[in-house]
Amino acid sequence: MKHLSIYIVALIAVCVSASCRKDLPQINDPANTISGNFSEVFDSYWNGMNNNYVFWDIDTVNWDNVYKQYKPLFAKLNLYDSNDVKKGYTYFKQMTAGLVDSHYDLSFNDPWLVDSPSIDPAYERKVASPDYHDPIDILHFYNNIPRFYLDRGAVRGFTNVGTTKQYVAVSGTINQDILYFFFSGFALKQLYKTDTANGVKEIEQYFFDKLANTTNIKGVIIDVRGNPGGALEDLNFLLGRMIDKQLDFGYTRSKQGNGRLDYSPWAPAFVTPQTGARNITAPIVMLADAWSVSMAEMTTMAVKSLPNGHFVGERTWGANGPLIGNVYFNGGQFSTDYIQQTYTSSLMLKYRDGKIYEGIGFSPDVEVKYDAAALATGQDKQLEAAIGLIR
Repeated sequence: MKHLSIYIVALIAVCVSASCRKDLPQINDPANTISGNFSEVFDSYWNGMNNNYVFWDIDTVNWDNVYKQYKPLFAKLNLYDSNDVKKGYTYFKQMTAGLVDSHYDLSFNDPWLVDSPSIDPAYERKVASPDYHDPIDILHFYNNIPRFYLDRGAVRGFTNVGTTKQYVAVSGTINQDILYFFFSGFALKQLYKTDTANGVKEIEQYFFDKLANTTNIKGVIIDVRGNPGGALEDLNFLLGRMIDKQLDFGYTRSKQGNGRLDYSPWAPAFVTPQTGARNITAPIVMLADAWSVSMAEMTTMAVKSLPNGHFVGERTWGANGPLIGNVYFNGGQFSTDYIQQTYTSSLMLKYRDGKIYEGIGFSPDVEVKYDAAALATGQDKQLEAAIGLIR
């Protein structure tokens, strides 16, 4: 979801094992189409979705009925009329409203749509839901948590990447024996491996040092509330420091041909221990909420798979399918001459319990609802519940 500024990197094989094939069959690339009218615009998009979308076996949208209903409507539109272009935008919004992929985002090249937002069905559903709330203000993590909950000596920092991305991190101890780590986006390895110092790298180093050297660890709290996801490689980079053997937490599968249901076999999804890792046997608690998306959800799932893993907070967003470049898989993101990008998952993720949480969200074992009134005073009931669980 681009509304949530999710940053995607190429697949890191050590993070999630999936069925990359050396002999990928020839795909009908939607980007090679040339559309002279709206009927051709519709066909190239419909075929791209038919071939690339990975959730057809669980999605409730009947894609054949979409063709029957909308093909005649698009055929009546004039590609060179601004009113018809805007009407076409409305049709695209209607067609995609029920798609289960909660990463899904549709953007356009047409200059008449330059002021129209990209189409994001999951975001629209989220805003319309009866339990909707805004994300927790980043200043709560940056100011209130160090002030009210962390021991003296807690650290915080931020760094800007380019002109559009800012990452924030906070770490410290609670009563000297619980380690706390908040970060606003998954770019941990990228920022840590840079040659130059940055605010987030310093916080990571503090947390890693405490993780390795605190002898009396009673628990670890990893806070991904409001975290929109990001780099898949961070799964190993972070959790791989806390385990001493491979952690299997689910399965992934991809599309491997043009057929709508032409899937690869399910392959294990796992976390691999890192060199010098310390096996943490004390409780590891994930703090996540309704704005925890993608990698924030996958990391929560992985921690919950540990015998000492817990999840406190709210049901997550529900966008669990990894996003990886199409050079590796036959499904996922695609473009046409008219559509700038169809932003959609490359893989389907199934949790170790056999369930798929795409479009649903992952539920906590200790539910603590968002409390705006408490947060306004600096009180964090979700964090307090995580501390209480450890105690």
